[in-house]
Parts: sequence; structure tokens; C-alpha cells
Amino acid sequence: MPLNNLALRRVLPSLGIFLLLFAGLAAPVPAKKPKEKEEEKKPVEEKLPSIAEKVKGLEARSGFLELYPDPKSGSLLLALPAPGEGGEILQLLHQTTLAGGLGSNPVGLDRGVSSDTRLLRLRQVGNKVLVEQLNTAFRATSENPAELRAVAQSFATSVLWAAEIVAEGRSGETVIDLAPFLLRDYTGIAAVLAATEQGDFEIDLDRSAVDFAAAKVFPDNVELEAVLTFAGGKPGPLLPQVAPDPRSLTLVQHHSLVRLPPPGYETREYDPRLGAIATCHADFARGLDQTLTRCLATRHRLEKVDPAAERSPVKNPIVFYIDNGAPEPIRTALLEGATWWAQAFDEAGFLGGFRAEILPEDKDPLDVRWSVVQWVHRATRGWSYGGGVVDPRTGEIVKGHVRLGSQRIRQDRLLIEGLAGTGETGKGGPNDPIEISLARIRQLSAHEIGHSIGLGHNMAASSYGRASVMDYPAPQVTIDAAGKLDFKGAYAVGAGAWDRHAINHLYRQFPPGADVPAELAIIAARGLEQGMLFLGDDDARAAGTTSDARASLWDNGEDPVAELRHAMKVRAIGLQNFSEKNVLPGTPLAQLREVFAPLYLHHRYQLDAAVKLVGGMEHHYAQRGDGLFATRLVDGARQRRALAAVLELLEPAALDSPEAALQLMVPRESLLRPTEEVLASSTLPAFDSLGAAATASGLVVDALLHPARLQRLEESHHRDPGLPGAAEVVGALIDKTFAEGSTTSRRLELQWVTRRVVVERLIQAMSQAGLGAAVQAELAAGLENVRTRLLARETTQARFLASEILRFLERPHAPAPLLPPPKQPVAGAPIGAAGQDAALADCTQP
Repeated sequence: MPLNNLALRRVLPSLGIFLLLFAGLAAPVPAKKPKEKEEEKKPVEEKLPSIAEKVKGLEARSGFLELYPDPKSGSLLLALPAPGEGGEILQLLHQTTLAGGLGSNPVGLDRGVSSDTRLLRLRQVGNKVLVEQLNTAFRATSENPAELRAVAQSFATSVLWAAEIVAEGRSGETVIDLAPFLLRDYTGIAAVLAATEQGDFEIDLDRSAVDFAAAKVFPDNVELEAVLTFAGGKPGPLLPQVAPDPRSLTLVQHHSLVRLPPPGYETREYDPRLGAIATCHADFARGLDQTLTRCLATRHRLEKVDPAAERSPVKNPIVFYIDNGAPEPIRTALLEGATWWAQAFDEAGFLGGFRAEILPEDKDPLDVRWSVVQWVHRATRGWSYGGGVVDPRTGEIVKGHVRLGSQRIRQDRLLIEGLAGTGETGKGGPNDPIEISLARIRQLSAHEIGHSIGLGHNMAASSYGRASVMDYPAPQVTIDAAGKLDFKGAYAVGAGAWDRHAINHLYRQFPPGADVPAELAIIAARGLEQGMLFLGDDDARAAGTTSDARASLWDNGEDPVAELRHAMKVRAIGLQNFSEKNVLPGTPLAQLREVFAPLYLHHRYQLDAAVKLVGGMEHHYAQRGDGLFATRLVDGARQRRALAAVLELLEPAALDSPEAALQLMVPRESLLRPTEEVLASSTLPAFDSLGAAATASGLVVDALLHPARLQRLEESHHRDPGLPGAAEVVGALIDKTFAEGSTTSRRLELQWVTRRVVVERLIQAMSQAGLGAAVQAELAAGLENVRTRLLARETTQARFLASEILRFLERPHAPAPLLPPPKQPVAGAPIGAAGQDAALADCTQP
């Protein structure tokens, strides 16, 4: 049993005396050796070889850094200049990207996925060179060295790797072996695998190696690659779908080491009304009349040939290269969509400031010198992304990098085939599903490049015309005079009015001496006067916890209710015409299930937009003095109109599936790949039409009974009794679904499906933690109302649902608080806090 420190201190004195006595008894004291002999035994300090000796016979690759690859020994020698003050050798930007990915969309380790851009410092300490990631989240914009030092010493840096010096020059130059640095997981691969429950993996160095052939050195950047094999004993269920051996995952990690951009780039402050992407940090040198947090818009560096001219050619235009691995006609569509941005830059005063080309064979898409659009394959469809290499100090985009998922276009084709059928496929007309899908690809190319030139999502743009490619567009389908669907103009063409306005604000260069903040304020005001509303992701993605109907995904039009009713008409025509002609000749009819799913749920996103009006609140990212209203509650008439339209979706006629369509739903044969593109079924191998109805009705009920919406309804009703409260919405839902039954048995069964969904969701809603007492009371009253109605019906289903409600209401449970837990105040008192160390009392980050 090991001794603790105190016990060890107590026993050592007596133990030492015993050992000395024992040593004296056991052996004679040796004769003292001559002094010169002792000096001969001193260790001789090993001298490092010179740089010339170390790199002798190796090929020099010189540029931004000087490398000496040695494939025989596995070393990649890096020659470094002599350190300066504090041991600093140099600073650079570092980013890793997967040159070879996993191919699983749910896991996310795709070809082209990147880490964040790091600011690295190489610093010599003793006989080592430390590779240290500097902390860019906390800074001081100051020329006072003491201020800079105070901030730097207040927050930690991160030493990512350390190398022993293996050679040195006469003037302090050094050589290290960079190979071990490349064989580390800087992309976070193991962490992603663990987070997605695919197992605990770590790099197996015996099966990993630096790819010396991929090492390339240029004047301002170095591009390196390593083959990394991750070993794990218990792989998760997704890995066998994409890896030959799911216990051994081999990926290729690309490193870009980049010279810091030269001076001359002008930062631009982020304006929340203009929708740019921003990089933020705490600036401890800001005045007390300013916020500590400072956000800089991300954008490329553009310089006019004539800075004083309003419109001028540029020195180095932004060029995006389209992946030559994308097949035709997709490649051309990607190129065409990319070129839409040229007009926006021309209007902003940069003539020829943007262009797009097909990637030549001799250009590496991961080389930091090239902005690219990569065509990425996965086992299943998934999202596309726009990003790049961004200098974390300034927000300057050094390289734009877009990843487009290749299977997305196939889902767009299914969506159109469900509505239009396949009769026009390949004919090139406006109703050709292939042509419509290519129109969507053009829009997607422009959208993701928009991110890579600095723009965020504008989810409100569809509420004032199709004003931006940075919104998520739904295909605009019209109905002609003959009652047929018309897809002419399904997707807009070109950068929209918002896009051109945002680029003008983000990139406009002003003459020397101009008051830039004032000029930008004028541009912003002009856009606001023209109704250029911006609302971003946080106001759009979660239908329950967002409240402004103008910010929605995959919706159309200014009036969400009118568009919902139109979407239901389009859906009805598609369902009425559904037949074997919705797949191409020779296609197994089993694939009709994949086409039917997006058709049956055609209205789902327009529903999300319309239901936001119920308990809705509109708002702007307003600033003092800009004339915009901050917030306003949606008036009662609009809320009740939206509620009525949403409840119409629960009518049996809206939930039914045509019998002709059901007769075509052939079971999927074993050779067809498993897919998530079909509606779930509890009646396998048959198609589950009642399950489909439960799914569709669940979309409506879940949206109406979302806890945040119910709380908003109660709050707005408290502020204005003329607005609907939770009681009115819950009552309307119950009245709609528990009215007298339909006249046909088929429709009656659909009505009972909806009733079951309503009862389940009412119970779930009432079980949510944190609901206010008023909302809980209304839900309980709603359940009692439903139970009373059910007991009045002498049917098996009615008695069963009534018993379910009673069992829930009488369940044994701990008493629920009448009010939600009190909300905690902002952490930390101004000067310390009771029971806490004063130094830790106010430690929240800005």
C-alpha cells in the first residue's frame, strides 16, 4: 500500500539513518579517486549536427517554409529561422481539411470538411519548438504593449505540439521533424465519431503515414497530407454502411500552413441588419461607452485599380473554381449559378471583381490559393456547406470553400416527379423534372458561394418576392386555367435584390478620406427604405421557438396563409394524378413510395410558416434611430385566420391517400437499397396509409401545442385580451377533431387517427417541464373536455381514449409546482459574491 506524502515525510528520517548505518556496516568506504579521473567521467554534452549535415542529400522544397522530405526515414524536416524576442520564430494560419472522407452524412466527416482556421505561433523554448495556438477570442485593439501583454497573459493559449530540435545553424537557425505534427487528429475525427455514437477510435500510427508526394511548397503557403487510420473495437451502426472494415477507418487529412495576409486589409464592422457572417471577440481596449464584444464581417480582400473611382477594375478578382469531378449537365449548372454573383460585384463598383471557372486538372482544390466548389458524394443525401479559410484576427476570407452534396439534386427530382410525373423528362421544357432540378442546382451553387463570400441566410427574403438566393426556396408551382400544374419559373434566376444590396454594403470601397461608417449607414438606410428585411437562422429553423412568419424555410410568398391554401391545392392535384407515370419506364414500382412521400407532405414547410402567425410576434434587428419598429404582436384577425387554415389540414379529406395510389404501392424488393425517403409503416410489407395520416396530422398538432407557442399565446393574451390565448387555440383544436364523425367509414377512421394524435400530444404537452400554471390548467381542461366528449360516444375507440386520459390525469406523481422554477439573475455580483472566491464571481464570457 503506497504511503501518502505526510506518512512518507515522517518515516524518511529514521529510514535514512537506518540505511546509512547499514551501508557503513556492509561496505568499506572506497578510496577517493584522483581529481582528473572524476572530470573524465562527467557526461559530455552532445552537440547537435549542423543544418547542412542534417539535410545533406535531401531535396529542398523552398517557399513560405523550407522543407526537406526524407521518405526513407519517414521524416519531414522543417528549417526555421532564428527566433526573435520571447523565442518567437513566426506566426501563420493553419487549417486542416479532409482530402479523403468517410461518406456518411449523419456522421459528417465528408470529403472537404474543414477545421476552424487557427492562428499558430512557433516558439523556441530550450531545446524544443512549441506549436502554439494563440487565443484570438480575447484581445486588445491597442498600440500600448502593456495593454496587449495584460490581455495575452490573462487567457490561456494551447500548445498543440512540441518538437525537439534536431539540427542548428550558427546564427540560431533550427531544424525540426514536422512529420509527427501531421500524424495528429486536428480535424477532430475521433471526437466526431464518439459524438455520433460510432465508437471510440484513436489513430493507429503503425497504419498511418505522411504522404510525401503530396507535400507542396509555394511562396505564401505549404500544402501537406497524411493518411490517418483510426482503430476502434466497437464500431457504431453507420460505419458498416460506408467502410469495408468498420473497425479500421482510413481518412486523408490535408494541412494548409499559410503566411499571414499582408497589411492593407480594411476590417468592416458587422451590422446585424445586413446579414453578413461575422467573427467576434472580446476587445478589452474598447471604451466604457462601447460593448466589450466586437464583431467583424467576413469578406474577401478586393482592391480597385483606381481606389478613387466609384467603379473600377480590380487587381485580384475573386475566382471560384467548380469541381471538374461533377458530371455534366450538373457541372455547367453549377458554373452558371456561380456566375450570378458577378453582377452584384459590378454594381458594388468592382468591375470584373468576381468570376467562376471549371477547375483545371493542375489545380488542387484544397490548395489555399484557390476558392472552390467541391462536388461531394455520400451514402445518403445531406446538406451543402459554404465556408473557407478565414483570418481569425480580421475576418478576411483567404479562401472560399463550398461543399455540395451530390444526392441533393436527386431529392429535388423526386419532389418534381411527384407533382409533375415523368412524361416530360428529358424533353427540356419547363415541366421537365431534370431541367427543374438543374435550376435548383444553379440556385444552390449561388447560395453556398454566398456563404463563402461572407453572407448568412436571409430567411425573410421570400416574404417580399424571391429577393435572395440566401433564403431556402420552395419551387413556385402555379395552376393554369385548365387546372394543370405549371412549373415555369419554379426557381428564380440570378442574384436577388437583397443579395446585391448586401454585397454593396459588405464590399463597397470608399474614396480615401471618406467617413466609412457614415457611408455604410446611408447604404443600410436605403435598403431599409426599400423594405430589405433581413432575418436569419435563429428566427427560422425551430417552428415552435420562432415567432415571425416572414422568417421561414422552404416557403413562398408574402401571405403564409394564402400560400398554405395554394400548396394544398397543388398537392391535391398531384395526388389526384398520381400513377405509375410518376416513375420512369422500366423503374420498379416499389420506388413510387419514394416519390409519394414528398408529394404527400408537400405542404409541410408552408404549414410551418403559417402556424408562426398563431401566437406570432414580428420584429426587426432594429437600432436606435433607424426608424424600424422593434417588435409587434400579430393582430388577432391574422392569428385566427391562420389557425383556421392550419386546422383545415386535419380534415379527413386532407389526410386521405387516393385508393389508386395505394394499389400501386408494391413492397420494396430486397435488392433495393434501404432508404429513409419513404413514409414509415407499421403494416409492412403494405403501405401504411393510416400511419401517413398520423404523421401529417402530427405536424399540425405538434406545431400548435408546442410549449413555447402556448406560453407566447398566454403572454400575448395577457398583454392584449383581444388576442387568442392558449385556451382558445386548444379549444379550437379539440372542436375541430372531436366534432361529429364523417359519413363514410374510411373518413371516420382517419378522424379517429387524428383524435388519437391529439390526445397523445395533449398529454405530452401537459407533461412538459416549465409550463406556466395557466397553460397547464388549460391543457388539463382540454383533456377533461375531450374525455367528456368521448364518454358520450359508445364506441370501442372512444372508451379506450377516455380511459387513457383518465389514467394520465389520475397518475401518481410528485406534486408539480404551480409556477416554473424561478429564472436565475445574470451571474455574478459586481464585486464578488457570497460563498465564492471573488476572483471567480463574475467569470462569464461576453
